[in-house]
Amino acid sequence: MSTRPEILFPLFAALTNLAGVGPQIAKTFQQLNVTKPRDLLFVLPHSGVDRNIRNSIREVNPPEVVTVEVEIGLHHPNAIKGRPYRVTVQDAQTSFQLVFFHARADYLRKSLPTGQRRVVSGKVEIFDGVAQMVHPDHILRPDQAESIPAYEPVYPLVSGLTQKTLMKASQAALDLARPMAEWIEPSLKAERKWPDWKPALERAHRPQSVVDLSPYAKHRERLAYDELFAHQITLALARARIRRLKGVVSIATGALQSKVLTTLPYTLTSAQERAIGEIADDMAAPLRMNRLLQGDVGSGKTLVALMAMLTAVEAGGQAVMMAPTGILARQHLQSIRPLAESAGVVVEILTGSDKGSERDAKLAALKRGDIHLLLGTHAVFQKDVTYHDLRLAVVDEQHRFGVRQRMDLGGKGRAVDVLVMTATPIPRSLALAQYGDMDVSVLDEKPPGRKPVKTVVMPKTRLDEVIRHLKTAISEGRQAYWVCPLVEESETVEWTAAAERFRSLRLALGDDRVGLVHGQLAQVEKDAAMAAFVAGETRLLVATTVIEVGVDVPNASIMVIEQAEHFGLSQLHQLRGRVGRGAKASSCLLIYSPPLGDAAEKRLAAMRETEDGFALAELDLKLRGAGDVLGVAQSGLPRFRIANLETQSDLMKTALDDARLLMGTDPELASPRGQAARNLLWLMEQDQAIRMISVG
Repeated sequence: MSTRPEILFPLFAALTNLAGVGPQIAKTFQQLNVTKPRDLLFVLPHSGVDRNIRNSIREVNPPEVVTVEVEIGLHHPNAIKGRPYRVTVQDAQTSFQLVFFHARADYLRKSLPTGQRRVVSGKVEIFDGVAQMVHPDHILRPDQAESIPAYEPVYPLVSGLTQKTLMKASQAALDLARPMAEWIEPSLKAERKWPDWKPALERAHRPQSVVDLSPYAKHRERLAYDELFAHQITLALARARIRRLKGVVSIATGALQSKVLTTLPYTLTSAQERAIGEIADDMAAPLRMNRLLQGDVGSGKTLVALMAMLTAVEAGGQAVMMAPTGILARQHLQSIRPLAESAGVVVEILTGSDKGSERDAKLAALKRGDIHLLLGTHAVFQKDVTYHDLRLAVVDEQHRFGVRQRMDLGGKGRAVDVLVMTATPIPRSLALAQYGDMDVSVLDEKPPGRKPVKTVVMPKTRLDEVIRHLKTAISEGRQAYWVCPLVEESETVEWTAAAERFRSLRLALGDDRVGLVHGQLAQVEKDAAMAAFVAGETRLLVATTVIEVGVDVPNASIMVIEQAEHFGLSQLHQLRGRVGRGAKASSCLLIYSPPLGDAAEKRLAAMRETEDGFALAELDLKLRGAGDVLGVAQSGLPRFRIANLETQSDLMKTALDDARLLMGTDPELASPRGQAARNLLWLMEQDQAIRMISVG
């Protein structure tokens, strides 16, 4: 098993080894996710202060930081408690005051002796027509002025930490960093004019001007690339490892698939045919499949997944499909079971709500091989769930699972093929960060007959008009969704809002016509509310965002989203995708509370202009950032300290190509550049990746 190289030992030692960092300060540093010297290298200054020495404060426009040499004049102590102590000083052109609150007079007289010269640096402000510098940041003798940096970096802080402490600790950490062998491909480095690693770090922590703080500055770009490159090597290793894993050969006979296809009232799109072909080729190969099926709302992913699952059954095995929620699992059951049963395939569902003898009976049938396709939530992978011959695992709404969970998935069968489905169109840079270890099939066509959805944006003041419109539509036999505001602070507030809207709409439309579903309801109640809506017993379903993914009611042709300005674009797009599935013309009403902020206005305008989920995802990334687009808390998306996925997607693509090239020519990372790349993986704490090389 390889161990961390000696050159990195000092960077992974205790933080308290650094000058000026005691146990208490080390504890404060944890709020910045800094627990060792190495972490400090990646906390870069976000701005800077120009401390170049000037002739006079007259050379700047207050309030502004200035550094000047002055002659100390008279002291003006103040006997009244709480009043400041003032010292008049004179620079080359004018006089001003140094102001101190709660200061010790004897200390000030000693450090600012009248008649002597000092260099002072701090923010100059005008107060009652008098220029003053309150508590200068630096007071030094002219012969010590060199120690003030001409351009002083400003770091992100947390309470209990000062700029001075952070700057000192960062410089100490920098001194521990040793120059290292180069891991970047030489021609790429030359073409991009990137500096070596150590000089890049030094320049980032000791900027000379505001230009050095830009993410496009060569030294910063290089450090961002290092992070992305380490991440892509890790994904390339995971990909290589999965590819080396022996898979089970599952060859499609087409017997079951053709039976299902003949029952369909439509033909497949060419994108669906292409994806089905790619998956069948993967499953027929002796290596394990690890494929992402990415498709926009309504592009027909479920049918492609069903064909893949039937391939497993045709080859004599079983398949499982895991969804993030019980509602979604049941939705899949409703759409898949009739089709599968038309081909004589047995489909069953398993969720957390299955208990006792009913659950035991399902598990026994699964173990015997009597159940061909199992749908469910995380429950399908619990310890006591045993399959007869599991060939394929389909994971729905993947962005809730990270790379590690994908690697664990294969454990239930001997060598399970993995197909991941996501309906969230993901911008290319994020797809590379998230799924660089996977092969990708994209469904970029809508099945025939999907009608465009008319999108209307209107202010809350027109709510009565919306309700009148709904009343008419419902009396004509149509169905509608009403999605309540998204409330970040608490689910309780969210469902209270939903319950109130439910009551007001029942008054307006009639008690028996309106249903309610939200996250706080028991599963049985949720299912009952959904079933009543699917059956057409209720005409309007009031809901929180639990209906965002998967719910399919072809007769529903109106979607009302309240306070639409609080939703992200991809979420609005997902919700809009719940309508437009039937024969009737559909509409989506986005209701907002004026005034609209700039970003919200852009989001709502984009929704009105396009139904292309991929175009909307790219815009969402620019407006909201990577974390929000995927929901980073549960996304498995790496958290980069320097690299920025929104602005540096081209770097991510370059890193992907370079990592695959390196792994292709040097899979063991044994060459000099490969060894340097190992150092990078250790530096970036990608220990899991290094173990993958060691295990081989």
